[in-house]
Amino acid sequence: MDPALLGLTSIIIFGITAQWLSWKLKLPAILLLLLFGILAGPVLGVLEPDRLFGNALPHIVALSVAVILYEGGLSLRFHELKQVGSAVIRLISIGALVTWLVGAAGAYYLLGFDLQLAFLFGAILSVTGPTVIGPLMRQVRPVGPVGPVLKWEGILIDPIGAMLTVLVLYVIITHGGQPTVIAVVLGVVQMIGIGVGIGALGAWVLLMLLKHYLVPDYLQNPVSLTILFGVYAAAHYLQPESGLFAATMMGIVLANQRTVPVEHIVEFKENLRVLLISTLFIVLAARLQVSDLQALSLGSVAFIIVLIFLARPLSVVASTIGTRLNWRERTFLSFIAPRGIVAAAIVTVAAERLDGLGFTGADRLVSIAFLVITATVMFYGIAALPLARWLKVASTSRQGFLIVGAHSWARAIALVLKQMGVRALLVDTNADNVHAARSDGLDAIEANILSDGITTSLSLDGIGRLLALTSNDEVNMLAVQRFIPLFGRAEVYQLAPVPRRLSPELGIAHCLQGRILCGEHCSFSDLQALHEQGHMVKSVTIGLDWDDATIATAAAGLRRPLFARVETADITVVTSQTTFTPKPGMTLVGFFTPDEELGKR
Repeated sequence: MDPALLGLTSIIIFGITAQWLSWKLKLPAILLLLLFGILAGPVLGVLEPDRLFGNALPHIVALSVAVILYEGGLSLRFHELKQVGSAVIRLISIGALVTWLVGAAGAYYLLGFDLQLAFLFGAILSVTGPTVIGPLMRQVRPVGPVGPVLKWEGILIDPIGAMLTVLVLYVIITHGGQPTVIAVVLGVVQMIGIGVGIGALGAWVLLMLLKHYLVPDYLQNPVSLTILFGVYAAAHYLQPESGLFAATMMGIVLANQRTVPVEHIVEFKENLRVLLISTLFIVLAARLQVSDLQALSLGSVAFIIVLIFLARPLSVVASTIGTRLNWRERTFLSFIAPRGIVAAAIVTVAAERLDGLGFTGADRLVSIAFLVITATVMFYGIAALPLARWLKVASTSRQGFLIVGAHSWARAIALVLKQMGVRALLVDTNADNVHAARSDGLDAIEANILSDGITTSLSLDGIGRLLALTSNDEVNMLAVQRFIPLFGRAEVYQLAPVPRRLSPELGIAHCLQGRILCGEHCSFSDLQALHEQGHMVKSVTIGLDWDDATIATAAAGLRRPLFARVETADITVVTSQTTFTPKPGMTLVGFFTPDEELGKR
């Protein structure tokens, strides 16, 4: 097979396979991507990135990182900064400085780097990994300000760390001496100024094109990508390596404007990000040599310990003095700083530049950096959830339900869930329904589930599922679509839409529907009729000593099953695809036949 074709196909195959396995095995994706990249490169030899991409590789990596940071910027909302803005600004300034200096000292004394390479390596490792922090936060689901702080820091620190690295590299190459803090800080300020200006200009150009309908729908994503590349190139031309900050700023401006909707652009970039992260890690890991895999030593282990247990805690303490963060939140922040794709990309480019100029020891930068990435991802991936639970900053179980509609039998469902220890939050535009729910002791909010900002304004602690129970099939469908990005397609449920056999064009497309609660024929009118006939929503727990006849009698009274739970296990939502057999120890929830009617059978 043509080596070029083999290399290109192996990148995609190894990358996406690693992503799928990480999801299946519940492991950090970066660990498997690194493993697969090493297999594809130095072990099996099916991928030789330098030979495949040649001199274009650094530019491909840089543009890919720009897209990743652009997508990250699209997820940042200014309203999150009301409580955490001070902490974020300090973390990306004071915190970055502390991490840089401590990392440089560790590299000098523990790794044996000369002073120049030590300062450079400290700058490279001042970045954290938003591509790792994001999955970690989805796993931990922290409450309070911790989540927004980590998200903002992780995205903003990357372009700043990249600029810091470039400035240190520039000082080393041009002056041959040690970089001064003042020179580096002034350089970073200049880069940020150019990045903000060019990034905001690029966002304005895209907004004007979309606002005046100068770009057709099918070209909006390609045009946004084209403008992004132009923004990166222009900023890089004016000030080398300010392109990453410009890309991030362009995303932030687009995310916080209210002129045109950009949700479709966000969704496209999220999918593109997964592909880029997968391919980048495979490519960069494949460039490692067999000798690089022997970087593990007593000094490198000590250096990693310094980064985790000294550099990060010191940077957090120095950055959060005087902020609103309490000691629990500060402690958690002190132990979340994994390195990711940006660190891998930066160190690859920097080492190649130094190696070309004949600097001794530059080859060690890459091997130790990848060791740091692997170690920090493993440590924080293992420690994050237990630490968050111990500090009480983690969300509770995500078995709870966001229920759209607070009418009488929706309240009955919420009440049964509450009695089972499962959180239920009701949302309705009808003030009377909301008042009735609150009178029953339920959590209820008067709001439109389709309003702007609803996903960020709701308190979703302990909630990971959606039940759309309104009488309007279109509202149910739109609510499902609104919360798929937050809960996932597998955890959004709705009532069966009314079939339109005579006029199928009036029905709802199947691809737009969520999972159908309790079967394809379980519509609002069906459940409403049962409710009006006296059927009650309740839970029945099958006793461990019940015989088959007693179990059959209890099951016969269940007209519409909604949920099932075996002892303390997670609640299973009953859909058309659910098959279960009532058995001892199982709790059944649904619409039950009135007791007097059941007694007549």
